[in-house]
Amino acid sequence: MAKLSLVGAGPGDPELITLKAIRVLQKADVILYDALANEELLRYAGSSAILHFAGKRFGCHSLSQQEINQCIVDYGAKHANIVRLKGGDPFVFARAMEELEAARAAGMEVEVVPGISSCIAAPVSAMIPLTCRGVNESFWVTTGTTQSGEISPYVQIAAGSSATVIILMAMNKLEQIADIFAGAGKASTPVAIIHEATTTRQKIVTGTIRDIVFRSQHAGLTNPAVIIIGEVVSKRLALDTVLSCFKSTQVSA
Repeated sequence: MAKLSLVGAGPGDPELITLKAIRVLQKADVILYDALANEELLRYAGSSAILHFAGKRFGCHSLSQQEINQCIVDYGAKHANIVRLKGGDPFVFARAMEELEAARAAGMEVEVVPGISSCIAAPVSAMIPLTCRGVNESFWVTTGTTQSGEISPYVQIAAGSSATVIILMAMNKLEQIADIFAGAGKASTPVAIIHEATTTRQKIVTGTIRDIVFRSQHAGLTNPAVIIIGEVVSKRLALDTVLSCFKSTQVSA
């Protein structure tokens, strides 16, 4: 019986992958990998493994989801170990269930290897706490865009919360998101946008709901990026101030 392994590639840094994921990659006969999976991870593949780029990045779909499902089934008819390498975690906005259902319907065995999601890694890489005592007690994670291409209705709900709000796949909706939060009385709430988090190309732009659209446009930020909205963003700014003072003291000494 062929086996499909959905493997989380992590947020971008090739070192942020689990040991179990590496072992699964080493045994793979076929690896179908996403645009958001760092290609450096393919070095763990065996010399005879088939490497198949499957795309799946917003605005750049190499294959449709149906085509990917069919690829999994077709490879499963000829090979024993099929790996689907997906950016972040397979169960966080990655349409994993559709692929698992297709594999199971074809009689394949399935497993999931968790990965570090960018919704966690991006703020952490920017020294932004998701929760902080005395500031907030929870955080929301939502997509910015629904399957129909419209802005997610959960953004409006999240805007009324005191939680940290983390929005994925939403740079094309940033202006609408800012309008929603401003309409909820949060024009002065701190915001951070982390582009290509954990990679050498990472960029961080901070501001408030009032000016984040202008700041992000000026910096040329695009997807993939993670938007973090909440008072916890100010903790990073406070830390930057402390570090700057510490460096100035060292220079003076």
